[in-house]
Amino acid sequence: MRIIVTGAGGFVGRHVLKELIEHDVVAIDLNLKHTPDTPNITKVEGDLRDLDVLLKAFQNGCDAVIHLATVPGGTAEIDSTLAKSVNVDATMALTDIAAKTGECPHFVFASSIAVFGRLPSTPVIDDAPTHPTMLYGSHKLMMESWIATQTRRGEIQGISLRLPGIIARPKSPSGLKSAFLSDLFHVLREGKDFTIPVSRDATTWLCSVKTAAENLAFAATGMVKSNLEDGPVLMPCQCVNVQELEQEIRRQLGSSPSEVRYSMDKELQSIFGEHPEVRTLKAQSMGFEADSSLKDLVKAGL
Repeated sequence: MRIIVTGAGGFVGRHVLKELIEHDVVAIDLNLKHTPDTPNITKVEGDLRDLDVLLKAFQNGCDAVIHLATVPGGTAEIDSTLAKSVNVDATMALTDIAAKTGECPHFVFASSIAVFGRLPSTPVIDDAPTHPTMLYGSHKLMMESWIATQTRRGEIQGISLRLPGIIARPKSPSGLKSAFLSDLFHVLREGKDFTIPVSRDATTWLCSVKTAAENLAFAATGMVKSNLEDGPVLMPCQCVNVQELEQEIRRQLGSSPSEVRYSMDKELQSIFGEHPEVRTLKAQSMGFEADSSLKDLVKAGL
């Protein structure tokens, strides 16, 4: 298969490329210097909003697209114009060119649990109400609808995967308000003190980057068929208590002199620290998987 991957130079993108070693891949991103140099990968460096970049990437058509490129939560709030141009306008342009250069290609959209906004206290399932409070979540929700429309029109075979928090991201500015969950891994490894901006009893949904990449590749390679009547797919994950996450990281490291304090930020607590039980029966029936345990999640993150 010929698969286009946007955001291929990012944290998740680089892992997705590893899962597509048996396919002909076109990797698009502003910076691809950290992506593997393998015979199956054609690199197209440039801005996804640039039509010439898209034309170059799609010049030989495509069988599938994995769309990861995005302006994430915190950055989107700071620069709403940039966020709309990437998260909305570029996504719409991408589906159009995919439809024109492929024969109803698979289109895997990396959506987010940010579409839910403040979550209810009851168990969450796929059709839980969506009330995004951040621009990022609103943009994702808008594009889920767009991709569903394009699929109904027979232009693409689209599927939107609502991804949970993915760990552990590299130690660098990510623009994600949830970055503290990955930072916890780094500070404990380095023996540095750290303040977690949620309470000790905070719960959040997490997935390792390897599992996320496997699920995205699984969707793109035609193993999964979307069902529009069922809507977007809430991806399997671990519902993790943050203090238990800290303790498990410490256990697997052997020891850490880090002092970790908990100082609740009400906004971050409401977005990332009040996740109830989650049920992902649809995703599991389609063949998607979660990390099997907190132990395995942390092991993959380290």
